[in-house]
Amino acid sequence: MKTTIAEVGKYVGQEVRIGAWLANKRSSGKIAFLQLRDGTGFIQGVVVKEEVEEAIFQKAKSITQETSLYVTGTVREDTRSPFGYELGVTNVEVISESTDYPITPKEHGTEFLMDHRHLWLRSKRQHAVMKIRNEIIRATYEFFNNEGFVKVDPPILTGSAPEGTSELFHTKYFDEDAYLSQSGQLYMEAAAMALGKVFSFGPTFRAEKSKTRRHLIEFWMIEPEMAFYQFEDNLQVQEAYVSFIVQNVLKNCKLELNTLGRDISKLEKITAPFPRITYDEAITFLNEKGFNDIKWGDDFGAPHETAIAEAYDKPVFITHYPTSLKPFYMQPDPNREDVVLCADLIAPEGYGEIIGGSERIHDVGLLKQRIEEHQLDEKAYEWYLDLRKYGSVPHSGFGLGLERTVAWISGVEHVRETIPFPRLLNRLYP
Repeated sequence: MKTTIAEVGKYVGQEVRIGAWLANKRSSGKIAFLQLRDGTGFIQGVVVKEEVEEAIFQKAKSITQETSLYVTGTVREDTRSPFGYELGVTNVEVISESTDYPITPKEHGTEFLMDHRHLWLRSKRQHAVMKIRNEIIRATYEFFNNEGFVKVDPPILTGSAPEGTSELFHTKYFDEDAYLSQSGQLYMEAAAMALGKVFSFGPTFRAEKSKTRRHLIEFWMIEPEMAFYQFEDNLQVQEAYVSFIVQNVLKNCKLELNTLGRDISKLEKITAPFPRITYDEAITFLNEKGFNDIKWGDDFGAPHETAIAEAYDKPVFITHYPTSLKPFYMQPDPNREDVVLCADLIAPEGYGEIIGGSERIHDVGLLKQRIEEHQLDEKAYEWYLDLRKYGSVPHSGFGLGLERTVAWISGVEHVRETIPFPRLLNRLYP
């Protein structure tokens, strides 16, 4: 019976055939232990000298790391294995031999591993992170489909920037200037006016010369936009969505979280509602904690976000930032014009902001004024102003950064491990 490692539990006591690679091995005079992987999971294959032909045993002992194989054997339950099963191997067929595989079981430096990212992905740790990433993506589609959202794909090449052009990659679009998208938000607002509740899920680009563990040059964003949704409605969608993806990872990625050594007790606390503090309260809190470097009107850095997050065991919303700190499209607080109806969602355990969102300006006159104040080209935003001219409504949305969310839920330190091929300040290879 041909099967995969993930499916072997269906065949306990039966003989199966699996296509796999040799991740690692150890052997004594009489037994060879083969650590096998096939993309769906990892399993140990046990080859006992007395139970197989001599040629098969010698082949099992001599196989090199990452050689591809067809392995035949009987599935057995194994309580010592995190996976729960092992394979009593009866035959091994080499498909393609691997020689001098560069990533050995010894320790390697980060730069070496990044240079060999195309191979590093095969390791058990990286496999676990990618499976968690995949579960977050799967759960994202389930959540928004269940909630009646329509998936819309905004363009990646744009002629204008939602948040200014200083951190955008510029290119020529025939005889025009164009930029790689840093957000699909403005286009999603147009889609929301047509379809009500929409979300996008795609790559975004920031030409930001940052080397922190939280930053990538290319990353993926989930960006919902909702017509007739105001500030409070927006926060409720965010906390329901984040709770949903965390609970689904806990349910469907137990083995992967265990592989990564993740403390799941911290994740089990992630249920809506989430705590909220205003920007004003955050400044007061930080000053009381001894952060004398920050005053009203300053943006928060990583140490500030971490200090705030440490006061809670759930993600925390920081709301009502100063108008001067935020993009031109955010709706002012009706009771206070110096702050806007926005919120950043800060993840626990020092992982920083994972969501930025706001109610959007829906008055055409105010939006024109903001475009002028930010010295943007009104002609480039003519279509965006049209959304306010023809049946404008209150509307809100947010963007969740996938890689930071994967880092937080999986517990890995750096976002470079949360995307298959990270693009960093000094890295475009492989």
